[in-house]
Parts: sequence; C-alpha cells; structure tokens
Amino acid sequence: QVQLRECAGDLVQAGGSLRLRCKASGILSSINTMGWYRQAPGKQRELVARISSGGDTNYTDSVKGRFTISRDNAQDTMYLQMNNLNTEDAAVYYCHAKGMIQDISPFDAWGGGAQVTVSS
Repeated sequence: QVQLRECAGDLVQAGGSLRLRCKASGILSSINTMGWYRQAPGKQRELVARISSGGDTNYTDSVKGRFTISRDNAQDTMYLQMNNLNTEDAAVYYCHAKGMIQDISPFDAWGGGAQVTVSS
C-alpha cells in the first residue's frame, strides 16, 4: 500500500510564500508522475502542477511564474513552492502520484489534503 502525506497547510498573507511538501511511503519500486491539485469551496478539483520522474513539468496557466514544482526521487518527496500568493490560490491542496509497487502492481494514490488560506 502506498501512502502520500502532505505537510500541514498554513494561513498566508496575499503576496506571501508557502512551500508544500508531499512524502510517499510504502513498498514502492518507482514513482512516475507526481502532481499537486487543488480544490476551492464550490469548485472542482483542478491540476496545479505536475512533474515526471525525469523532471519535466507543466503548470496551470494561473500559477505559471509564481509556483515551482520539484521532487527528490531519492526521498520519494515532492514540493510545491508557491510565491506571490493571492486569494484565488486559497484551497485544499492535494498531492497525487502514480507508479509501481514492487514492479508488479500499478498504484494511483492521493494525499489527504493541506489547507492553504490566503488573507487579503
């Protein structure tokens, strides 16, 4: 079984920065794509940023230039550096990962979510 655990979110002032972390644990042999999604009240969950095992990244347009996704493959950990936050970024942020367990079974896992609140 694979578990994803995000660090706790935080309350940040508009214009401020926050770094999210997601750690994967379990009997992993490989993690392919990792990503951050977010869901604001009354809205659908949306992709924020995604990173491949090789480091290729893509971002939703609204965060380009402000957010940076990265990963440490040796530590099975992913980060999201969020700068110049605005109230539109307030949401629950979810970590997501796909990969293989013991080179036998694929997995598709979600973290429990981290609340990010941005005050104006």
